[in-house]
Amino acid sequence: MASNGLFSTYSRCSDAAGVAGNIFAIVLFVSPIPTFTRITRNRSTDQFSGLPYIYSLLNCLICLWYGLPIVTPGIILVATVNSIGAIFQLVYIVIFITCAERAQKVKMLGLLLGVFALFSVIILVSIALFDSPSRQLFVGYLSVASLISMFASPLFIINLVIKTKSVEYMPFYLSLSTFLMSLSFLAYGMFKHDPFISVPNGVGSVLGIVQLALYTYYSRFSGEESTEPLLVSYA
Repeated sequence: MASNGLFSTYSRCSDAAGVAGNIFAIVLFVSPIPTFTRITRNRSTDQFSGLPYIYSLLNCLICLWYGLPIVTPGIILVATVNSIGAIFQLVYIVIFITCAERAQKVKMLGLLLGVFALFSVIILVSIALFDSPSRQLFVGYLSVASLISMFASPLFIINLVIKTKSVEYMPFYLSLSTFLMSLSFLAYGMFKHDPFISVPNGVGSVLGIVQLALYTYYSRFSGEESTEPLLVSYA
């Protein structure tokens, strides 16, 4: 009975960490809404780049595939958060394509089709060439590479903050949400004994701590906090 109670508590803690990660991730997914409201209102993408949303869509699709039972049973909360993320990124990309100039439309549409083509190849290869344990390893390594590359993207922001001594492009609440999301999924991965979840989110947690420390230090030299989302980059 005691072991059953311990297992039940362990399972609840694992689910709580996964649900928390989903909530903090959704905060990040909705953060570009003001940017796309501006783009829709002006019917122009101005100097915003659509590339971060292309990268984010590919990342969400790979991690979604990893979280499905056909690849990795028992981590459905990874699939849920990335399915929500993929929908948000796809909506952002469609809005961007709709409001972009012709050259940008063609480029972004080509990249979007490329993402779907690459994702289709990943699905076909993982099903056709790998059995269940090997499939998890194959998709797992892809998801780790994708996640670490996504978590590494704020390094540009970190460098910009240090160079300009300003937190203009590193809003506090988005940095905090990034850290809390990474920390939650780090705990979720540890509860599930899944290094493909815990390792990249451990990297994300460390980068989140760095961002918060830099914000604390450099906010003294900055004026007002920026409202620009972290995923926005400029061409």
